[in-house]
Amino acid sequence: MAVDILGNEVSGGDAKTLAGINDFISGFLGYQKQAVNVLGAADADPEHVLANIYGGMIWMFLEAPEAPEKAAVYLGRAQKFAGSANRREQLLLDLLSCWQRNDMPGALAAGEQVAREFPKDLATVKLHQYFSFNRGDCASMLRISRIVADENQSNPNFHGMQAFAYEQCHLLNKAERSARRALELAGAEPWAEHALAHVMLTQGRVREGATFMKQASGGWQNLNSFMFTHNWWHTALFDLSLGDFQAVLDAYDTRVWGVEKEYSQDQVGAVSLLARMEIAGMDVGDRWMGVARYLKARAKDTVQPFLTIQYLYGLARAEFDEADILMQAVEDKARSAAAFERHAWQNVALPACRGVLALARGKPAEAVANLEMALPRMAAIGGSHAQRDLFEQLLLDAHLKCGNLEVAQQMMEMRRTFDPDGVPLNRMLADVYERLELHEEAEEARARHYG
Repeated sequence: MAVDILGNEVSGGDAKTLAGINDFISGFLGYQKQAVNVLGAADADPEHVLANIYGGMIWMFLEAPEAPEKAAVYLGRAQKFAGSANRREQLLLDLLSCWQRNDMPGALAAGEQVAREFPKDLATVKLHQYFSFNRGDCASMLRISRIVADENQSNPNFHGMQAFAYEQCHLLNKAERSARRALELAGAEPWAEHALAHVMLTQGRVREGATFMKQASGGWQNLNSFMFTHNWWHTALFDLSLGDFQAVLDAYDTRVWGVEKEYSQDQVGAVSLLARMEIAGMDVGDRWMGVARYLKARAKDTVQPFLTIQYLYGLARAEFDEADILMQAVEDKARSAAAFERHAWQNVALPACRGVLALARGKPAEAVANLEMALPRMAAIGGSHAQRDLFEQLLLDAHLKCGNLEVAQQMMEMRRTFDPDGVPLNRMLADVYERLELHEEAEEARARHYG
């Protein structure tokens, strides 16, 4: 029987089909473009169960309302010929079926069973981490990696996956060790580099982080749009803290926005960076319009709350009427959400959406009231700590616009625990201290800089 590049048995198929399967695995684990080649393999071999399972997964990664319908074609083929599948493939078929119909507890259960029975199947482990990440379940991300750890110590992708799980659990020293191990094994591993960027950002190692990411960037050219743009997004955050606004603009215009403008992750990366740029005092020109033209297609998109909130903010900042349509869609979703996602939509996404919409429309007091309801529970919508920090910054911006200087001072000094010498942060802090007639502290804030 044939085996894939990780040593897992594959039922049936010829060399071309197996090549497509291996392209999916290597591409998914390494964030490389060849992952989509499995679609061609599945279309050429419609009776091959695993190729069609992976083809359905590719469509589900679209993270769009039409994804389940696209995936259904491949799921249907796999189900039709499921009798030829082995045990692992049967479990993966169950996983895809659950995912396609939004039964995420079922998908997670199937993925965990694969990990326990077939620990070399790192693609499924990574998929399980993706599901857990989207629900804010960091402990699950780490737990699934522990199940397969013994079998994968020589695999750099495994260590990159484990590094990010550690980082999301705030186990930063362990995260750095795992990321460094991945780089020792592979020389370059984009997910490990990404995990290190998180660690350095959280620990205030801003100049080191900017240097590290720019040195690593030479290996990003052949990555898929998400990993390429997202690692440059992280690099831009370091440059923003350093006050190198021209580097931030250059990164936005040439690397963060413009690779796959129709793709969800590229869109929210652009929204998130533009918002941070504005809060830092940068003039972003007409860039909101450029993003919002692509966000118009998201006017009824409630696939993932983390994404939807950012779509809404982008549409509202560009003053597009679709913002009202999307806000109504969120209201509807909060009423109809399945049990496993009801809390995220009702208690987090709904007030967060109301808050960002109010802020974008010049109603900061309304924004404060709603964002303060959402923020303590924000982990439930998924996204990383660094990504969700956007909403903390939007709340800070709303407080500043309301003139709530005492609250803003508290928030900014807390931010200095991980961005002690950030140029935009200390400029804002100096201004607040002056307005509070705390001139000594204002001078100290002005004096802080990267030397």
